[in-house]
Amino acid sequence: MKNTEELLKRLGVDLDAETLRLALTHRSYAYEHGGIPTNERLEFLGDSILGFSVTDTLYRDNPGLSEGELAKRRSAVVSTKALASVARELRLGDFILLGQGEKLTNGKDKSSILADTTEALIGAVYLCHGIETARSMVMRLIGPLLHDADTLGAGTDWKTSIQEIAAARKMGDIEYRVTGSGPDHSRSFVAVLHIGGRAFGTGTGRSKKDAEQEAAADTWKLLREQDSSQAPSAPV
Repeated sequence: MKNTEELLKRLGVDLDAETLRLALTHRSYAYEHGGIPTNERLEFLGDSILGFSVTDTLYRDNPGLSEGELAKRRSAVVSTKALASVARELRLGDFILLGQGEKLTNGKDKSSILADTTEALIGAVYLCHGIETARSMVMRLIGPLLHDADTLGAGTDWKTSIQEIAAARKMGDIEYRVTGSGPDHSRSFVAVLHIGGRAFGTGTGRSKKDAEQEAAADTWKLLREQDSSQAPSAPV
């Protein structure tokens, strides 16, 4: 495994070597090494810590927002796409232990793997240092996304927005082509949005719904870039 001192410096915490290695162990690597423990239990734990930390901050900092708007913002910030963007800034992919198959398919840059490993690291920090240190790290890494308009836009209903745009422009039928991978308890999905038979945006997620929403968001950005003079308004 690549020297992890730089990763710990970026995270701003210390973790013992055993816990850190577990947090970085993808199931593909574990399978190839005799079924050793994977990071999936830590991921499960980290997901809860992440959700609580973001929810608490949103509630305290936005007294005027409705429950629905708070939920949209939380969904955006804890999405696979958002977590993967944080992981890429950390260059986390360089440290994840992957099986040969995942290495050959550039698994270190797959959004689902990056997001899951980020959550596993959050779980590891919680186990080693407790809730306050874990929350502090979450907000240091994830907190800036709470003020990022593009990120928060991911919490809106992009699929509805794309339907409206496609109908207005008479672009043709909309179709989401979704493929899944991984075991039943830890599936990941990739969706490609086709309009009028032409492929547009791509999205990934831990459910078909999440992958389709990300594909719709990606498509909206592509349409805006292609036709800036008639860019569609962001959905609300």
